[in-house]
Amino acid sequence: MSKTKYLFVDGYNIINSWKELKVLKDENLEDARDKLVDMLREFAAYKGIKIIVVFDAHMVKGSSVKHIKQGEIDVVFTKEQETADCYIERNVAELSRKNEVYVATSDYLEQRIVLQMGGIRITPAELLNEISLTKTKIKEKTKITYSEQITTLSEHVNKEILEKLEKMRRNL
Repeated sequence: MSKTKYLFVDGYNIINSWKELKVLKDENLEDARDKLVDMLREFAAYKGIKIIVVFDAHMVKGSSVKHIKQGEIDVVFTKEQETADCYIERNVAELSRKNEVYVATSDYLEQRIVLQMGGIRITPAELLNEISLTKTKIKEKTKITYSEQITTLSEHVNKEILEKLEKMRRNL
């Protein structure tokens, strides 16, 4: 039986690590979060991996943990007094016993803790590279599938009708 693969993404950490998202965050934080989730959605579907994007809400007074399902992605906003790191660590400890668990963060201390708990760390650069490679593979696969579906009229019409059509074309 194969293990389920999970990828925890430290949301704000990744946003601040990727230039495109950091620029977007400076204009509109919500747009940067949405863009990150969009980038991960296709990746999750293609790889067959469960992705949990965790955003800190620990400074928001009275906030409780909030889970939002967006396609293949679970988006989590932590509760008051809980950091994304704490949420990720707790879940890695629980899931890594029977599953393959990855964590994407640039936080060195978090990477070390994840490794000690049996998880696998991924740097922001590695994740961005994996997403880019996946997009390329999807485009290639789509192109091959599309080209295999292209058929010509001559493949579906008998020779006599083709000759008549050709004669009509020449007379125009």
